[in-house]
Amino acid sequence: MENKRTCLYDKHEALGALIQPFGGFDMPIQYSTIVEEHNAVRHDCGVFDVSHMGEVLVGGKDAERFVNLIFTNDVTDMPEGKILYGMMCFPDGGVVDDLLVYKMTEGRFLLVINAANIDKDWAWIQQQAEGYDVVLDHLSDHYGQLAVQGPNAEVVMEEVLGIPCRELTFYTFKTLGDVIVSRTGYTGEDGFEIYAEPEYIRECWDRLIDSGRCKPCGLGCRDTLRFEVGLPLYGDELSADISPVMAGLSMFVKLDKPDFIGREALARQKAQGVSRKLVGIELNDKAIPRHGYTVLKDGQPIGEVTTGYHTISTDKSVCMALIDAGQATLGNEVEIQIRKKTFPGVVCKKKFYDKHYKK
Repeated sequence: MENKRTCLYDKHEALGALIQPFGGFDMPIQYSTIVEEHNAVRHDCGVFDVSHMGEVLVGGKDAERFVNLIFTNDVTDMPEGKILYGMMCFPDGGVVDDLLVYKMTEGRFLLVINAANIDKDWAWIQQQAEGYDVVLDHLSDHYGQLAVQGPNAEVVMEEVLGIPCRELTFYTFKTLGDVIVSRTGYTGEDGFEIYAEPEYIRECWDRLIDSGRCKPCGLGCRDTLRFEVGLPLYGDELSADISPVMAGLSMFVKLDKPDFIGREALARQKAQGVSRKLVGIELNDKAIPRHGYTVLKDGQPIGEVTTGYHTISTDKSVCMALIDAGQATLGNEVEIQIRKKTFPGVVCKKKFYDKHYKK
């Protein structure tokens, strides 16, 4: 089965991007170097093609009740123009996907889901909707999406694209006709995401690139950026086997709202504790811990790395790892098996770089 292509695929080819499969799409990994693109977002402005993300619109009389059923966060009385982050969970507390929920109008919610999970999520949402008075629209092919990220994102949005956005605070959005503009992102920096029909997305991309004020950025630095600020990636830090409680994301699980799928299991995990926890680990060496590498304590396996890099912003070898809960204490000394050698490390916070969001 061939990979899909976004509405900007030819633009990436024209810029000489390195293109590789990701989540069922052929996506740009980098244009220049990951370091250059990473630093552009940290210190100036970069633009990502994120048109591979999926969108599902939930409407109808039972829309709020239904979204609350499938979502760990609480959309009760959520104001229009607000966005919430959370998870869809299986009954055992494992994660179907993590997602954003946009409150469009009363009784209408837009769910933004991960590219690799689009088909699975759509089937899951349809299955759970039985018996609810809701209308589901799969809009993933209707929208293209850009992420404009970095400390200069606001001025670039306003001066290059002519999109007024300074009034938006973090995790809010507005609609301009058929265009949705949100102050969100996956980089730890201030930034915006634009959802619109493909032709408008192509036009915005050209204006941003032609302006010279916004660097094209690939998924390579998107991963290094999100990792440095401790943001999870589905399949690494969240999965059917890694619950929000294990991942340290309990703040997005609202046990005091009406029943939702996975509530009983997650409540039990929060009350009784979990067997594994996601932690940060810092090495005193330049060696890089990669996904799947074994974490050891006194020579015995206690877990494995979920994501690891030598960070671009702080020049340290660090990783996130899922380890035995009894070993997850800050300051605990561990080792990581990297090829045939072990390297000492210490358990630390998962956030390796401070976020810079506009509140």
